[in-house]
Amino acid sequence: MDVLYPVAGLAVGFLVGLTGVGGGALMTPLLIFGFGFSPAVAVGTDLLYAAITKAGGVWVHARQATVDWRIVRRLACGSLPAALLTLWLLGRMESHDGQAETLITQALGLALIFTAGALLFRQRLRRLSGGWVATHQGVLTVAVGALLGTLVTLTSVGAGALGAAALFWLYPRLSAVRVVGTDIAHAVPLTAVAGIGHWQLGSVDWALLGALLLGSLPGIYLGSRLSAAMPEQVLRPMLATLLLLIGFRLVT
Repeated sequence: MDVLYPVAGLAVGFLVGLTGVGGGALMTPLLIFGFGFSPAVAVGTDLLYAAITKAGGVWVHARQATVDWRIVRRLACGSLPAALLTLWLLGRMESHDGQAETLITQALGLALIFTAGALLFRQRLRRLSGGWVATHQGVLTVAVGALLGTLVTLTSVGAGALGAAALFWLYPRLSAVRVVGTDIAHAVPLTAVAGIGHWQLGSVDWALLGALLLGSLPGIYLGSRLSAAMPEQVLRPMLATLLLLIGFRLVT
């Protein structure tokens, strides 16, 4: 089974490079259903996996000046306190007991359903942004950050597709490349804080993390190289359908 972990990392990394969707939406369900890890260990390990794999993306986007650091700070003002509060609550519940496992599983299912919706209706969300959103942009950004902080800490899902969808809605004039760069720049500290917190709760498998990284880094490279040749209008609905099916399976 250990040999399959790098293969899983390669496959998920390839899909992330191909579609741009964060690995949490794909990796966490795979670790739970495919390899039989507990939801807490799957989430904790995937959070550190996401922080490490996305760190290089932040460096590239920062060099290209495609990160809006003002928006990153606003999101972090909501997400980091929310992540710490969620970790404290998980610690009080003991993240490996039945009640916490059920909470994580249910939240993961909902996060996958929301992520699928964000993939399918991203452009519509961008068009729905109105004057009221522009007037309350700062407060709404902090609130969205708090929601992402809670969801990502519970499920490891949301920092990618949901974060990008929220930015398209809040900042419709922001170019797509700056949305991606800003979203990644916010995701790294959030997943790092949440991942370290899960480590302190005993929910990180370091051998699994190393094996996943071994496969995912070349997978992301290959997927990114092939992404231009694959039609996005075909890939995104297929991926969204898969996430919906997994999400409903977890919720029900």
